[in-house]
Amino acid sequence: MNMRRQIYLLAISFLICGGPGLQGYSATSGSNVDGKVKSDTARSLEGYFTPAASSAKRPDPEGFIQRWLLLEPISKPNRSNTVFTDSYIRKAFETEYFPGQFTVFPKDRQKVKAGTQELMWHSLDSKDFNVKLYRFAYGLGKETYGVLFWTATIVNSTRELRNVRMAVGSNSASMWWLNGKEAVILSGDRRMVMDDCVSKSFTLNRGKNVIRGAIINGPGMSDFCVRFLDEKGQPVKDLTISYE
Repeated sequence: MNMRRQIYLLAISFLICGGPGLQGYSATSGSNVDGKVKSDTARSLEGYFTPAASSAKRPDPEGFIQRWLLLEPISKPNRSNTVFTDSYIRKAFETEYFPGQFTVFPKDRQKVKAGTQELMWHSLDSKDFNVKLYRFAYGLGKETYGVLFWTATIVNSTRELRNVRMAVGSNSASMWWLNGKEAVILSGDRRMVMDDCVSKSFTLNRGKNVIRGAIINGPGMSDFCVRFLDEKGQPVKDLTISYE
């Protein structure tokens, strides 16, 4: 049984959305989180991301969405991740940091002003099933700890899909919206576990569906993974992903 499947089965058996994730299981198995942190000092995205192409992209073989628009990190100092209660992160995520935060779909290389920070959106494909936000920030020479990340993508479906659920894992706390409605919230100090929290059933529209996400982290690594599951718990792969 491969590592992804082991983590999936463990996550399902201990599914508690409001509490910490399964301890000891991170995005990849190893002593240094992503396998390269100790030796990799180059400020580059190359090992983890590629620029997104204009053609639509399908989910990976296990249904994970790898194409995302990522905003450079917003400074949000926190000395500990234990403060990430439901009420704290709801307040943090409902705060408007930049114009059009919930209403305007971003464009690649677009710049926004968040307080005194001028930040840019980047359209990228993750090389792994999970999106390594720490490596994104580090590669761009940006703040890596005490930050808030915003992300967005478009999921295209050729037909209406009923009884679908969004399955998310994140390090640390995060909140996710589908077509403007809250889908999943992951609170507390947690490590990223695939399918750590699963939404209620909903209908994925025929055509474009917009996902927005916000991830907050104090010290430590930051990453996330997202996919859709059908009513039998199987990954939904008959989709295409685009950034416009």
